Amino acid sequence: MPDGMPTLAVTFEPGKTGRALITDLIAGVASPVWLTELDDQARAASLSAATALLAYDTGKELHAGEAGLLGNLRLVQFMTAGVDHIPLSQLPPHVAVANNGGAYADAMAEHALAMTLAAAKRLLIEHNALIGGAFNQFTRNRTLQGKTCGILGFGGIGIATARLMHGLGMRVHAINRSGRTEEPVDWIGTQIDLATMLRASDVLVIAAPLTRRTIGMIGAAELGLMKPDAILVNVARGELVDEAALFAHLRAHPEFFACIDAWWVEPVRHGTFRMDHPFLTLPNVIGSPHNSASVPGNFEGGLRHALANVARVLAGEPPHGLVGADERML
Repeated sequence: MPDGMPTLAVTFEPGKTGRALITDLIAGVASPVWLTELDDQARAASLSAATALLAYDTGKELHAGEAGLLGNLRLVQFMTAGVDHIPLSQLPPHVAVANNGGAYADAMAEHALAMTLAAAKRLLIEHNALIGGAFNQFTRNRTLQGKTCGILGFGGIGIATARLMHGLGMRVHAINRSGRTEEPVDWIGTQIDLATMLRASDVLVIAAPLTRRTIGMIGAAELGLMKPDAILVNVARGELVDEAALFAHLRAHPEFFACIDAWWVEPVRHGTFRMDHPFLTLPNVIGSPHNSASVPGNFEGGLRHALANVARVLAGEPPHGLVGADERML
């Protein structure tokens, strides 16, 4: 590598195509170091000298004791948008940590829209009715035009979702940390305004990160504020919603729909898939296996987004997606 050139240590094996893309995208900015092909001694030397780190999960991809070698890093850049399952406390506290928020926003927004439409138009209910021979042509479904979509978490996913919902003629109400946005919305507030948004929402899309402040923020009281025929769509983390409270609310309000892409116990984060209540037995539930971002090109798109952030930091600019101390779960 050229003398004085910053180095980017890559903790995972990106494959031939990924290696070529990484090398191309950071050409002239940093030299990549592939940790998976190094022995322990070479890994230690590379990590001690690295300027930035690109990872999926440092808890799994770094060997014992290696996190303590990262004191010279200017950035730990994750490939994932959600980092709540990663033990960030193992990393040096002075090193900037960034998630890949917004990298998969367009695909996830489309998924949120698809689930919303499936619920509003009763697609699964009537599909199953047809299988049983029932032809419910005059059973009413719902239109979304003129209704209100509340978006909890107005980052990349929330903004992309808002644009699609506006295209349907929906009003958009949003909540973020600042209560401000340059995006066109009909109303915006902060977490203290949650009750106001819940009362107004015909559709609630949950796109907020899981932190100590957001865990369990939608419970029985919050569900009770919502319209009895509202549609709740969760593409973020299951733990933002109280599982037992949601199941009870769905059983008590058969016109209320839950569209669940993000579950409470999932294979990537927990090693298994499990639910404590039989949501999929309810007709007013639509489920998907947290695959809202699983579209062609998602790996390449995620790499481009993450490496653009690395380049920002190496150019002396502050990172996007900075994970603050109050947002670290582990």
